Amino acid sequence: MQRLILFRHGTAEPDSHTGDDFDRRLAPRGVLESAAMGASLADLGFVPDVVLVSTSARTRDTWEAVQRSFPNAEVQFEPELYNADSGALRQAARQAGKTAGTVMIVAHNPGLQELAIQLLLEGSAPNDLINQASRKFPPAAAAVFLIDANGKPSFDGLFYPDPPR
Repeated sequence: MQRLILFRHGTAEPDSHTGDDFDRRLAPRGVLESAAMGASLADLGFVPDVVLVSTSARTRDTWEAVQRSFPNAEVQFEPELYNADSGALRQAARQAGKTAGTVMIVAHNPGLQELAIQLLLEGSAPNDLINQASRKFPPAAAAVFLIDANGKPSFDGLFYPDPPR
């Protein structure tokens, strides 16, 4: 793996029809912000070879909103990514990265935010950037890292969705 993209699902509805968190869908705002973030990433050349998606309704909806920006990406729906911690997310990325140059993970906080902060720290990112990522990693945010041959990350971008109008 040469690049890792961490993509948090878009803004979700507060409740699901079943009452189960797993079944929460994206709000209309979440669909728009996810699609916009996917288009922005693609425009910047951050295009995944493989996308690992949590199987929750809101992460599946997020992928549905962004997939047109990445028509050639291989998608894998991974149940273990639902509310996974940073270690599990990192392991999934490493595994997928054995055969893919750019890996994207579409999943949840707090795991994604924690992994982004860990990678920023390991990559010796500036403190203001680490503080920014620590303060917020909102729905539809993305963090991008280059990964060298030894597995060391370096910051390649931190992107937040545009505020609603």
